[in-house]
Amino acid sequence: MDQDERLDRLLRGFCEDSLDYKNLKVEKEERRNALRALMNLRMPGPLPEKFLQLQDEFLREEAREKGIVTPEQIPSVKEQYGVFGRLAERISVWQGDITRLAADAVVNAANSGMLGCFVPCHRCIDNAIHSAAGVQLRQECFELMEKKRKLYGADYEEPTGGAEITLAYNLPANYVIHTVGPVVHGSLSRSLEQELRNCYQSCLKCASAHNIKSLAFCCISTGEFHFPNERAAEIAVKTTAAYLEEHAEIEKVIFNVYKDCDLEIYQSVIEQRI
Repeated sequence: MDQDERLDRLLRGFCEDSLDYKNLKVEKEERRNALRALMNLRMPGPLPEKFLQLQDEFLREEAREKGIVTPEQIPSVKEQYGVFGRLAERISVWQGDITRLAADAVVNAANSGMLGCFVPCHRCIDNAIHSAAGVQLRQECFELMEKKRKLYGADYEEPTGGAEITLAYNLPANYVIHTVGPVVHGSLSRSLEQELRNCYQSCLKCASAHNIKSLAFCCISTGEFHFPNERAAEIAVKTTAAYLEEHAEIEKVIFNVYKDCDLEIYQSVIEQRI
């Protein structure tokens, strides 16, 4: 079965599974976006094992077509920028799609509901990671949150600054570490800066606890959460460097950026601080 056949079957299956989109008609050139949208909109719940296997085959082939990038293929900041600090061989900056990275774990900038982004084809990192991982990721997050709600009440939401780990399913990575970053409304404050530090510290501690050797960070809280990019990068690099100084078990941290401006910012910050 080729990708076109898998895509058609998946579209039919997700439409049949939906209450609102059973009769959805999709133009051929819009099929991939329609599939992603249906996955984004779908609430947690079981699906037949054969259907999940079909989804997995499709998403893994998509990952291969996009091109999987291993940590070993990414130069360190020593090689990339000529930085010679003690940590220069353990830190990298890589520009691209985080869903291509075969790190031990990638960090997801989650929301407090922890179920991924429900906005069809939204450009946030939460949407990208859940879409590439498959619907099992939302299901595992749902089960995790259900356990917490039994402990803390039905209105429980994931607090800012913590970290939770799940499997990565159809991503090239092995795990996803989810963290809820601070949302900036108006001016930046010291408390918001501390919450962002907490995000990085929690993710690093989680990585250490789960024997993760390579960890890829997205730009937590920038973009949709409006944290200023330059200050976010300074906090990310300083917090990570301080942790790595005390913890040799994490062998490589990758700062993943997508925009050219963030690449320039991270280069400047690293040249000053590493």
